[in-house]
Amino acid sequence: MSDRVTVLIIDDSAFNRRSLRHMLESSPDIKVVGAAIDGEDGLKKASALRPDVVTLDLEMPRMDGFTFLRILMRTNPIPTLVISSKSDSESVFTAMELGAVDFIQKPVKKASMELYSIKEDVLKKVLHAQSINLKNVQRRIADINVKLNLGIDTSVRPIVKIRGAKREDFEVYTGFKLIAIGSSTGGPSALQRIVSGLDSNLKVSVLISQHMPAGFTNTFAQRLNKYTNFTVREAQDGDPIRQGSILLCPGGYSMEIKTEDGRKEVRLLPRQKEDKFIPSVNRMFASAAKEFGRMSVGVVLTGMGDDGKKGIETIKDSGGYTIAESEETAVIFGMPREAIATGKIDRVLPYYLISMELNRWAKG
Repeated sequence: MSDRVTVLIIDDSAFNRRSLRHMLESSPDIKVVGAAIDGEDGLKKASALRPDVVTLDLEMPRMDGFTFLRILMRTNPIPTLVISSKSDSESVFTAMELGAVDFIQKPVKKASMELYSIKEDVLKKVLHAQSINLKNVQRRIADINVKLNLGIDTSVRPIVKIRGAKREDFEVYTGFKLIAIGSSTGGPSALQRIVSGLDSNLKVSVLISQHMPAGFTNTFAQRLNKYTNFTVREAQDGDPIRQGSILLCPGGYSMEIKTEDGRKEVRLLPRQKEDKFIPSVNRMFASAAKEFGRMSVGVVLTGMGDDGKKGIETIKDSGGYTIAESEETAVIFGMPREAIATGKIDRVLPYYLISMELNRWAKG
C-alpha cells in the first residue's frame, strides 16, 4: 500500500473524536482527514473530503447514524465502520443491513480512557476496510430492500422460501450429515440468505462460526432463527448435534465436535495461543472432518484473512464436500480466495446459490 488510508470520524463526543484520532494516527498507514459532530455534518464532510473509510457512532443529535447510513449508501457509498456504545445488538445488525461493513462496541458510554482498549481492533478493521467490495455491500442492501419494497418484514421469516413436508421431531445424530460454515466481514447477510434457503426436509445439522465479538452472537442467532424452519441458537458446551438444528458459535470461543458415549456433542474452547482468529473456522472444519468425514461439507464465505484455509483442506482430504463464495458476491474475498488457492474447493458460487447447492448435496 503506497498511500495512507484516509478516515473521517463521526461522533458527537469531543473526547471520542480526539481519542479515535489519536488511535488511528498512531498507525503510519492511516490519516484522519476530518471529524464530524453528527450525521448531517458527516454527510457534508464525506462529500467534500472523500475519505477511504468512515467511523460512525449511532447515537447522535440532529441526524443519527442510521439515517446517515441510508443517505450515504444511496448517494456516496464509502466503507463505514460502526464504533458505538449502543449496546443492543439489534441496532448493530440494523446498521449492517443499512450498509455498515463492520462494528466495534465502545467499552463504556461515558468519556473514559477505557476507550483505548479497542485500539487494536479499530486499527485492524480500518485497514481491512480498504479491501471492501462496495458493489457487493450494495448488492446485499438491495437484497434486503427488495423484500421491504414487496412488503416483506425482514425481521420475520421470508414469504418466499423452500418448504417441504413437516420434519420429524429432532433426533440426535449417531453419525450422519453435517454442514459447517465459516465467515467474517460481510457474513451476516450471506448467512441470512443461506439459512433461509435450506430445505426444511434436510436431515442435516449445521454449525456456523462467524467472526463476531461476545455479546452479539446470541442476538444474531435469534435473527437467523426467524428466517428458517431449522432451529437456530447460540451453541452451549455439551450441546448434542441434532438434525434440523443450526448452532452458532458464541463470540470469544471456538467450536469443535467431540463424541461422548456414542453421542456427538459441541465443545466450546476459549482462545488458544495458535488461534489467529476467534471463533476459529479452522478448528470447526478440522473437527467436522474428524467426526463426520465424507458426510461433512465445509463452506467458506466472505472475510479478511485465511481462516478456514487449513480446515477446508482437512474436510476435502477426509472425503467431504467443499464450497467457497465467489468474488462476484464476497464483500471481502480474502477467506474464499485463500480456500480456493488450496485446490481443495469443489464449487465456487455466489452466496445466493449456495443454499441450492447444499440442498442438492444433502439430498445426494
